Amino acid sequence: MIAERIHSLTSELPEGVRLVAVSKFHPAEAIEEAYAAGQRIFGESRVQELQAKHEQLPKDIEWHFIGHLQTNKVKYIVPYVTLIHGIDSFRLLAEVDKQAERVGRSVGCLLQMHIAREETKFGFSFDECREMLQAGEWRQLQHVRLCGLMGMATNTDDMQQVEEEFRSLAAFFREVKDGWFAADEHFRELSMGMTHDYPQAIAAGSTLIRVGTYIFGERNY
Repeated sequence: MIAERIHSLTSELPEGVRLVAVSKFHPAEAIEEAYAAGQRIFGESRVQELQAKHEQLPKDIEWHFIGHLQTNKVKYIVPYVTLIHGIDSFRLLAEVDKQAERVGRSVGCLLQMHIAREETKFGFSFDECREMLQAGEWRQLQHVRLCGLMGMATNTDDMQQVEEEFRSLAAFFREVKDGWFAADEHFRELSMGMTHDYPQAIAAGSTLIRVGTYIFGERNY
């Protein structure tokens, strides 16, 4: 079942769009099934759960951390994580840099933007992000790579609103790319779109979709 869903999903993805299989709250066996079907990028949102899975699953898995990350937990995932989707403050970015330097790595990071109408979502406003980039302190960080932006649309059935939010983030991505990362080939990812809205996200320019429920079903625990 999982293999079939992976294949049906990846076969319809346009070139340049990758699937992050969101495996949080699902057992290692489910990940192994997706892995056997060829999936290599998995998304987790709890540090302890990710650590346990990293230890018992194949080492060529590309782990993405997609949840809200506390600064005091950074050190546990930095030795092996490929991409952190939820950088929502300069302080967090600096902590990732510090911990990555400690283990001799460079870690990919996405700046999380707040595009939803819900207060519960984390992230920079567009203005806050501009201010941080303008300040320029991030340029001193040698052990993080800013690879793009991430955002979550409002959880609503109003797909017009969702499309507008995705388009606004895509437009802001182009502004940031042109303004600060024009010559940086690493800055190319736009992580947006989940099980219920990934077609709209892809249409707006997403390069990474984060899909869990469609692949694995409802959470197991």
